[in-house]
Amino acid sequence: MQVNETSFSARLATLQNPSIMKTLTGIKHGVERETLRINPNGGLAQTPHQESLGAALTHEFITTDFSESLLEFITPPETSIDKTIGQLKDVHKFVMTNIGEERLWPMSMPCFIENQEAIPIANYGTSNVGKMKSLYRVGLKNRYGSMMQAISGVHFNFSLPDEFWEKWLADDSTIKADKDSISSAYFGLIRNYRRFCWVIPYLYGASPALCRSFIKGKETGLPFKTLGKGTYYLPYATSLRMSDLGYTNSAQSGLNICYNKVDSYIASLRAAINQPSENYEMFAGKKDGKYQQLNSNVLQIENELYSPIRPKQPTRSLEKPTDALDERGV
Repeated sequence: MQVNETSFSARLATLQNPSIMKTLTGIKHGVERETLRINPNGGLAQTPHQESLGAALTHEFITTDFSESLLEFITPPETSIDKTIGQLKDVHKFVMTNIGEERLWPMSMPCFIENQEAIPIANYGTSNVGKMKSLYRVGLKNRYGSMMQAISGVHFNFSLPDEFWEKWLADDSTIKADKDSISSAYFGLIRNYRRFCWVIPYLYGASPALCRSFIKGKETGLPFKTLGKGTYYLPYATSLRMSDLGYTNSAQSGLNICYNKVDSYIASLRAAINQPSENYEMFAGKKDGKYQQLNSNVLQIENELYSPIRPKQPTRSLEKPTDALDERGV
């Protein structure tokens, strides 16, 4: 690919314009941090989500992800990095004082887990929304296995202020800063990120080791070395979490989700949630009187799409993510 150096240099020069630089302090960001609850002996906690932490379905800052044992801490959009870190610290402290002798597993690769049946699927109660969220996770277990879903991660959410887009896009007199032009600019950012995002785990990845229980029964040709009684590691490995053993989904490689613009992204994602899958047809119907997934399509819902970066628009009640994007842009 040939890079237009003149255009790139011009964009960097534009960013150095004082009137644009000062708008960058208005960037809003938030963190979604996942972590496993563990017993004092280092095994996965089997207890349900503690009532003292609030309802996982409705709590603003503390919820669960795939499992009852997989907590997720959420900070609201803020412009101050110190405030975001302080909020995350406060949530951690509150949780630690309300889970008794249990602890929070500090690494992204899971602790010792005997088998995937020892991973309790998250329970969100008996409301229709709660039952849908739990059934969706049953589908994830059947499709991809619970071990992969027990991997913890950190999601970083951010958005640029309207003032930035008004000044940035004004550099081209033919473009007006509106929903469509801002979404288009975000998708340019997304394409660049997807092009170079492998550099981040390559240089800064921090999951070179895992518990041998994670690959129990799996075939792997990787030359693992052992450490202590149950730790496998690879010399010079930086991110097993992002490797083929980690949080990946080869089954989605043929989806061809299009990141050219918001309309093509929405269309390709909607096609995936409406496309029947022969592979997942085996989980159609009930087993022991219980449904095994929301549906047998390639994606049960839009959030099932695995991607290193995703365009978002906060959803309203009962609104699908693609409908929110279509209505209000990125």
